[in-house]
Amino acid sequence: MINGHGDDLYKYNVEVKSNFSSNIYSHADLNGLKRHLACSMDVISSYPEPEPYSLEKALAEECGIENDEIMVTNGATEAIYLAAMMTNARQENGNNINLISMPTFSEYADACRMFGGKVMSDESGYEGKATHWMCNPNNPTGSVVCGEELLRITESHKDEIYVIDQSYEHYTTLKLISDREAADAGNIILLHSMTKQFCIPGLRLGYATASARLISRLKALRHPWSVNALAIEAGLYLIRNKEKAISDADLLLEEAQRLRNELNKIDGVSVRPTMTNFMLASIKERKAADLKEFLVQNYGILIRDASNFEGLDDSYFRVAAQTRAENDMLTEAIKDFMSNDRYIK
Repeated sequence: MINGHGDDLYKYNVEVKSNFSSNIYSHADLNGLKRHLACSMDVISSYPEPEPYSLEKALAEECGIENDEIMVTNGATEAIYLAAMMTNARQENGNNINLISMPTFSEYADACRMFGGKVMSDESGYEGKATHWMCNPNNPTGSVVCGEELLRITESHKDEIYVIDQSYEHYTTLKLISDREAADAGNIILLHSMTKQFCIPGLRLGYATASARLISRLKALRHPWSVNALAIEAGLYLIRNKEKAISDADLLLEEAQRLRNELNKIDGVSVRPTMTNFMLASIKERKAADLKEFLVQNYGILIRDASNFEGLDDSYFRVAAQTRAENDMLTEAIKDFMSNDRYIK
């Protein structure tokens, strides 16, 4: 899907003062990275590594796995499409059935269908062999399944592939599957997002970890030079300098719970429980699209209209906690919208 994601600042001519539409924290300290890249511009004069060997080696050491158990990609999205190509066009499981936990990130289904896959909900009742797709923590709901429970499930279905997207792993305190556990399992492909971890969505950096056999199959499908030289340089800097884009994740999660509680106090607003920094909400008798337009035009606040997530209707929206002051402004702005009868359906 090209259109319909969050962080669509490019659509608006008004100043967006507070961006709640992406699940990334908007106030990460990137000054060190910016200074480093400003001094590293010479790398754009040459082609990047055909495969990002140097970054893969550095990440493998950081993750406690071997070099042949990791593949760096142009954002986690590239890894999603490569995994879908492998499991559907190449029919890794002997068929092209994909079971997906919904509602969730749309790219899993889009990628599977692109390569001829059949997509079903994991609650469809289908009991045959399949490739399983899961976002954990899940976008947009904020729910999390602990790694121990997922390992029990994958262990009991060793002849099936599990693609588990852990892009938001740094926005929860629960213990998830480790890269070593994924590589040893043999049927797990873990997806990671440096974009999310370091709050650098414009650079597009992700990686997959899995057994050497699965990584070899994925690497055979990727294009050369898919990760540009500046992105590789940024990744190496962030790893070598042990950068932390979010200084205190616990405080951010605490603020997210406070925001959820405040939003739930608004008449006509219902926010689902969350175990991350972002949350899924719905509004009564009104459309999320109208709320989004009202907030950006009147307050310079951007949220995510979540109505295009499969299984959700036009009342759903998603927000990610920002600073306390911004969260309070969001709460007041939504109160203003809900008090306006003009938007009742």
